[in-house]
Amino acid sequence: MKGPRSQRVRSAVQAGFFILNLWIGAQFYFFVRYFERGGLKVERPPGIEGWLPIAGMMNTSFFLQTGRIPVIHPAAMVLFSVFLLLSFAFRKSFCGWLCPVGTLSEQLWKFGRKTFRRVFFPPRWLDVPLRGLKYLLLALFLWAVGTMSAAGIETFLSSPYGLVADVKMLDFFRFLTPVAALVITLLVIGSFFIPNLWCRYLCPYGALMGLAALASPMKIRRVKELCIDCARCAKACPSKLPVDQLVQVRSAECLGCMECVAVCPAEGALFLGAGKRRVVHPYWLATAIVAVFLVAVGIAKLSGHWQSLIPDESFERLIPVARQLGHP
Repeated sequence: MKGPRSQRVRSAVQAGFFILNLWIGAQFYFFVRYFERGGLKVERPPGIEGWLPIAGMMNTSFFLQTGRIPVIHPAAMVLFSVFLLLSFAFRKSFCGWLCPVGTLSEQLWKFGRKTFRRVFFPPRWLDVPLRGLKYLLLALFLWAVGTMSAAGIETFLSSPYGLVADVKMLDFFRFLTPVAALVITLLVIGSFFIPNLWCRYLCPYGALMGLAALASPMKIRRVKELCIDCARCAKACPSKLPVDQLVQVRSAECLGCMECVAVCPAEGALFLGAGKRRVVHPYWLATAIVAVFLVAVGIAKLSGHWQSLIPDESFERLIPVARQLGHP
C-alpha cells in the first residue's frame, strides 16, 4: 500500500492510543481528587502504570529473580514487557505507533515543518553525542535497577513512596516547578523545529526499545535493482537515516513508522519485511500491534496480574500527603 493511505493506518493507531491515554489520565486524575477532596469515587485505572517505566523495569527484575509477579504495580511490568516484545517483533513500533509522547512530538514537528517550510538537525558532530544522552540515561537506570535485590525492590515498591509512585508522577505535572516548566516549554518549542527532539536525544525508554529493535527480524529493506535513486525516502525519514544508501535499515533509531515506504515512487523498491520478499502490509502490522497489546492486557486481567493490590485505606492515608513523601 503506497502513499498517504499507509500513513493513515498508522495515524489511526496513534490517535486511538493517544485518546486511550487521555482517558486513563482523566480517570486517574479524578481517582486522586476523590481521596483529596471526596465526592464521586472513580475506579483507579491500572493502565496508568504504563507511565511508570522504572516500576516496570523493577518488577521485571523482581520476576526474573524470583519467578513471582509483584502485587504492587503489576500492570507496569505487563506493559513494559509488551512494549519490549512489540519493539523486538515489529521494529521500534512502541515509539512509532503507540507512544503518546512520540505521537505528540511527531505532530509538533510536522506542524513546524508545514508552518516554517522546513525542520532542522544539528550537525553530525553534535547530533551523534546528543543521541548518546538517552543511552547514558538508560545505562544509569539499568544500573540502578540491576543492582537491586528482589527484597530491595519489594521493600521499595511497598514503601509509601512506591505505593503512590503514580500519584507522585501526576503531581509532578500538576505542580510544576519553575525549572521543570521552563524545561518542558523549551522541549515543546524545540520540537517544532527538530523532529522528535525528546525521543531522539533524551528518552531512555525509547533507547531501550531501540536496542530491542536491533534484534528484530523486521527491517526496512531496499531493492537496489528497483530503486530509482530519488532519495525521497531519506528526506522523509524523521530519524534522518540514509535509507537511500542502505540495503537494510538496521539502526536503533528507526521507528518503523514507514514514512520512507509511503513516499517511495518505485513499486517494490522499499518495504518493511522479515525477508527479501516478505512484505508486511501496514494493515497487517497495525492489526498485529493492537492484537498483541489487547491479548497481553486481557491475559493479565484474567490471571489477576493487572490490578495493584493496594487497599483504599492506604490511598486515603497517602494520597493527601503524596507531595511530601520523599524518595526512600
